[in-house]
Amino acid sequence: MQSSLSPNHALFEFALFMGDNGLICGHRLSEWTGHGPALEQDIAITNISLDLIGQATSWLNLAGEVEGKGRSADDLAYFRSDRQYRNFLLTEQPNGDWAMTIVRQFLFDCFHFEMLQALLNSQDERVVAIAAKSIKEVVYHLRYNSEWMIRLGDGTVESHRRMQRALKEQWRFLGELYEDQELDQVLAESGISVLPSSLKQAAFSRMRGVLKEATLKEPAAVTDFKGSGRKGIHSEHLGHLLAVMQSVQRAYPGQEW
Repeated sequence: MQSSLSPNHALFEFALFMGDNGLICGHRLSEWTGHGPALEQDIAITNISLDLIGQATSWLNLAGEVEGKGRSADDLAYFRSDRQYRNFLLTEQPNGDWAMTIVRQFLFDCFHFEMLQALLNSQDERVVAIAAKSIKEVVYHLRYNSEWMIRLGDGTVESHRRMQRALKEQWRFLGELYEDQELDQVLAESGISVLPSSLKQAAFSRMRGVLKEATLKEPAAVTDFKGSGRKGIHSEHLGHLLAVMQSVQRAYPGQEW
């Protein structure tokens, strides 16, 4: 069956998806500012947050450009409801303790790195430019979170317990990350992006390598959320996050620093 989605609309939705994941992850990590377990980690996690928000700005600017309705990255970030956001359920989950945050980010990093690597071969030069800049930062994010996975997983009895608990809690969201949707088929056929399912083998191989070194057991099952977040169906956590993130712009629309 031929898709009803045009390549242009598919690219718009894809740019929102990439931007929203970066924005929501970035906002979650920003919540650690001033609360990190040590000053060095407080600064490191804040810098990763800034990287992701910068990447989100690039993707959302591309979405606005493709849409052609004059909406900027700020408009798309601050004036959409939760049902209009396209991020994974994984990225909106609360920080919890340091173990929960590290596991969430590590699982996302493994997907994010493989996706950006694939996008370097996109037929759209704008996509290639964003991916080329972003992947340099994500290489560091992945290394940082992998090191923490190993340090805590193969650390004390307590740190291992917390990491295993966090892994069980977050692992259930992995199915959505590697699930193909109609727009992915359109973009793959256009040479703009790839099918998320094509990234799974490499991403899981990387994850399993780190888990083995961290002496952590891979949870038994991955829940199939049928692309929930990408379709705008989110957990209760996103609405609260957006209420905080969007509060100033909604109270004073159009204000600039």
